[in-house]
Amino acid sequence: MLSDWIPATLEPAPFPTEGRCRGGHWLTPCWGVLELTPDHINPQVPASVISVAVHGNETAPVELLGDLLCQLDAEKMTLGAPTLLIFGHPKACVAQQRYIDTNLNRLFQRGLEGTTQEHHRAIELMSAVDDFFERYPSNPHLHLDLHTAIRRSEYPRFAVLPYAERTSPTATQWGWLSAAGIQAALVQHQHSWTFSHYSRHYHQATAWTLELGQVAPMGQNDLEPLAPMGALLSALIQGSAPSTDNPDAITYFVVRDELMRQGDHFSFHFADDTPNFTTFKPGTRLSEDDIAGPYIVGDDPVLVVFPNPQVEAGARAALLVTPTSRPGSA
Repeated sequence: MLSDWIPATLEPAPFPTEGRCRGGHWLTPCWGVLELTPDHINPQVPASVISVAVHGNETAPVELLGDLLCQLDAEKMTLGAPTLLIFGHPKACVAQQRYIDTNLNRLFQRGLEGTTQEHHRAIELMSAVDDFFERYPSNPHLHLDLHTAIRRSEYPRFAVLPYAERTSPTATQWGWLSAAGIQAALVQHQHSWTFSHYSRHYHQATAWTLELGQVAPMGQNDLEPLAPMGALLSALIQGSAPSTDNPDAITYFVVRDELMRQGDHFSFHFADDTPNFTTFKPGTRLSEDDIAGPYIVGDDPVLVVFPNPQVEAGARAALLVTPTSRPGSA
């Protein structure tokens, strides 16, 4: 039954509103949202939000989640922790597009107005997260928002830690990501209204955006490198202790600047296939913008992450990062 939830979400097709699985029960509070509730709540284990396909064409996390639901169906897993599973943008996934009208992963801010279907979807998903975390005030709150990157990366699997004026994840929690195959991490320097930022900012959750390789069509993803990430998700759903590894095996970066697109005519001075985490020397001319003018690297080298010249005017076209130490390690 649970293994049918993703196909039913995509069609969309009728799907039961509730049912049982080994160790607990589930319900579907709204389209593309599946809540798993164990029979016995252990307040020591995280209440976890696991979200996929906030960008519709990023399909590897969808397949990874589908495998976990098949394991629950086959009773190879026992539900042991409150878990909210979210299929972010099914319509964009069906269309094999990143989004339909505008970037959903910039709209997770309370009070933000807009009329696009992404604005409406963001409100729906924020409400689902609010309701879920409010039901578990005694449990640690965790949100893993799973993505894949538009282009290849020097570090294929990396995390983005949203900005927050609070303590950083613990060394143990970074160790979870290390054991799950995460190779690098970016520390955001300011608010960016992504889904993971929403949970960290409004609910004080430990939250990351996790980039798990490069975009590929459904059915064409290589899931073998993601097996350790699947093991982490399985442990969280079962309420068991995740595997850990050396948190300092991850290479850490901090965002120093955001390259914003201001005008209608914008371009980079590097090739479209330039990987994420490519280093550019001081004095390098990175981009041209018909309003903002050129962007030239300052006194220190920077690495470019998430370069996308096709973003809307007013949106971020790239992050510029430099090496740093693990947050909280000082």
